[in-house]
Amino acid sequence: MNVENSAAVMEVPTRSPSHLLKIANILLAVGVVALVAPTMFQVARDSWSSEQGGHGPLVLVTGIWAVWRELKATKPDLAPGNLGVGLLLIGICLCVFVLARITGILEIEAFAMYGALVAGAYMLWGKRLIGAIWFPLIYLAFTLPPPDTLVAAVTQPIKIAISTFAVSLLHWAGYPVASSGVTIQIGQYDLLVAAACAGLNSILTLTALCLFYVYLRHRSDPVAFIVIALAAIPIAVISNFVRVLVLVLITYHLGDAAAQGFLHDFAGLLMFAVALFTIFGIDKLATPLIARFGKRATA
Repeated sequence: MNVENSAAVMEVPTRSPSHLLKIANILLAVGVVALVAPTMFQVARDSWSSEQGGHGPLVLVTGIWAVWRELKATKPDLAPGNLGVGLLLIGICLCVFVLARITGILEIEAFAMYGALVAGAYMLWGKRLIGAIWFPLIYLAFTLPPPDTLVAAVTQPIKIAISTFAVSLLHWAGYPVASSGVTIQIGQYDLLVAAACAGLNSILTLTALCLFYVYLRHRSDPVAFIVIALAAIPIAVISNFVRVLVLVLITYHLGDAAAQGFLHDFAGLLMFAVALFTIFGIDKLATPLIARFGKRATA
């Protein structure tokens, strides 16, 4: 009995490349969630629920919107980045991430996680994507808690400077005031210039707020963006000084209870108002000057 060539042959099922790609994307998404979710949950629980990191959710939402806006406006050509560079960066970040996770240093863990995500985005979609969303990437870093050593290094000189200047100004105005380090004595009251009044928490919040305003106003003008953005940290420090000065005066005239109640929150709102109006004023004054010098440079 001859077997014909046209006899039925059992076909071995094969997976299409598109199907394999979908599986790879699903595995990648699962891996990203497994990396990000535990750390961000801890950041939300420990940092975002405190005064120091209370700006985190707002920065996260506005930062994601900024990423979407930039991608929609620029439509960058996506191409995989250098595989060796990407793997090296991811490897370094993941090693730091694991060590920080083991030792329980949340701040380093969070930034290592963020670095691994940025390195992964570069490896998958290339440097043009990173270049298109460079500002949102910097801005989104404000959602993460800074290392305690950085907090201490930055906060202490700021608190001492604000205390000294506030005491000098009040002494010049005739108030019975003196200071010792970050403690201000006025009348029968002793005030500690705590981190809530002149620390890194409000400075980070105000800096992020100012940078986002500059981004909205001068996204297409790099010179104006850089010049006005450089004023963000001085504006934050000045606003903190106003808050401390107001709280000291409230304590002297109305008592310690008044300064720790509703008026304490009012002083915080006043600080943000001072920052906003200051950045508006600098923008109003600097923009015409920058445009004028720009015209002279190109003439």
